[in-house]
Amino acid sequence: MLGLLLTSRARLMGGREAKYWLVGAALAIGGTGIWTMHFIAMLGFSVSGSVIRYDVPLTVASALIAILVVGMGLFMASHGGRRLSSLLGGGVLTGVGVASMHYLGMAAMNMSGSVSYDPVVVTLSVLVAVAAATVALWFTLRVSGALRIGGAALVMGVAVSGMHYTGMYSMSVATHSEMVPVPGAQAIDFLMPLIVGISLITVGLLLAVILSPSEKELRSEAEFRERLRGRDEGAPEVDLFGTPRG
Repeated sequence: MLGLLLTSRARLMGGREAKYWLVGAALAIGGTGIWTMHFIAMLGFSVSGSVIRYDVPLTVASALIAILVVGMGLFMASHGGRRLSSLLGGGVLTGVGVASMHYLGMAAMNMSGSVSYDPVVVTLSVLVAVAAATVALWFTLRVSGALRIGGAALVMGVAVSGMHYTGMYSMSVATHSEMVPVPGAQAIDFLMPLIVGISLITVGLLLAVILSPSEKELRSEAEFRERLRGRDEGAPEVDLFGTPRG
């Protein structure tokens, strides 16, 4: 929802300022939205007969990928206007990127067992990710108003969760007969940085939205400028002393 509020501001602002709002939207949607949901859901995954540890570099890389691909999709869709090709291109790029983030995050889970994937379900999860990303980008280009943004955010949340659990369903683990040491960090090691990071980013972006002009104020200012521009264009040309020429 916060990401959609930021993209709405980007549409209204336009120009160079829109880029900063889109960067904030990428952090909100890709970071505190998609990746955080993905990682918290992974913490609920367990394997009977083995502990699970997390590869820190791979986990961090998966978060960066989520933010990057969402940002690229937002910029592609926003600069392409309402062209279908830009929307579909951004949706495919973002969806494949989010799926890559998901499976990279799953690869970051270390356990005493062998992991395998069902290729059919993996393909289905990628298609779900592409569809969810395309719908999300469509919302960012068109949705405005608190009620519509809330409904769109709910649809996006359900779609992202559906992609995640479809991907997890493709995973099978055959535990080793003998326990072996499992490298990596425990889940609890991520919780404090995760909570602090999400809180700081969310509060910062919320303050940016709250302290910026509202959508109504921005539209009123744009209409006022248009009236001034029309008045200037219709005014007669005058000399230095204010006398109309011709």
